[in-house]
Amino acid sequence: MFTALIVKPLFNLLVFIYAILPGHNFGLALIIFTVIIRILLWPVLKKQLSHSAALRKLQPEIKKIKAATKGDRQKEMAMLGELYKEREVNPAGVFPILILQLVVLIGLYSGLRKVISNPESLVTFSYPFIQHLGWMQELKHNIHMFDNTLFGVVNLGRAALNSGGGIYWPAMIIVVGSAFTQFLQSKQLMPKVANQRSLRQILKEAGSGKEADQTELNAAVGSSTRFLLPVMIFLFTVNIASALSLYWLVGGAVAYFQQARALQSDELAMEAIADKPSKNVKAIPEAEVVTKTPKTPKKSSSKKSAKKRRK
Repeated sequence: MFTALIVKPLFNLLVFIYAILPGHNFGLALIIFTVIIRILLWPVLKKQLSHSAALRKLQPEIKKIKAATKGDRQKEMAMLGELYKEREVNPAGVFPILILQLVVLIGLYSGLRKVISNPESLVTFSYPFIQHLGWMQELKHNIHMFDNTLFGVVNLGRAALNSGGGIYWPAMIIVVGSAFTQFLQSKQLMPKVANQRSLRQILKEAGSGKEADQTELNAAVGSSTRFLLPVMIFLFTVNIASALSLYWLVGGAVAYFQQARALQSDELAMEAIADKPSKNVKAIPEAEVVTKTPKTPKKSSSKKSAKKRRK
């Protein structure tokens, strides 16, 4: 079912682009395919970015709720639930989107592996209407005409690290570029927190008995792990065909510009939503005390009391 619903449609879209592309360069077809996939995923990716931006803007109110509930986890969760419902924010809304991206990546990897291991699958695994295209008919009779390079420079069937330990530098450049674009994406989404402490400092204080603020802890964990995903991508792609690294590189570059545009267009909207005073927070007496300024005593009353004492 996964092959029929995910792998085969993705594979055939890539092969269709390759078959109708002038010059029939597989690397260029893969780049165009990646851009199309990113455009198709844009609505769900934009929703993910909106959720992330809304959660970042709600952090001040979340802190007020945590301070007001004073460790009462049941009351805290109830108040946070009301806050999310009022602002129409679902903290778990990003997970289905991440799963969708992972499914696309696995499907593409399965299709690319078929092409790299057996180029004849370009014809045998394609839909009938694609098999009848002119270029596919030529490939059917002479599969050696298949060009699996990027503009004749990078062999997309080779890995950056060979089994013998050698380095294929054209593929290594793509692998490093894909990891770097992932780092830029993670950094772009990281909230800017003033006087942010490191994860080591927070855990050290927590070990001494001081309760760690969950919001600050999440920000510190996110800051520390922004290097983790690029490293994982590098280690994963350095030993496989560089075609997948090319997909990751192009997809990361497109996603970076998509995120920049989305964050810029959503900034004013998210600020308007987050700046709206929450009834949920105002209902907590302790939270109201924090926001009120203490009243200074009137000078006239103090003067009257002093006159009475002299009399």
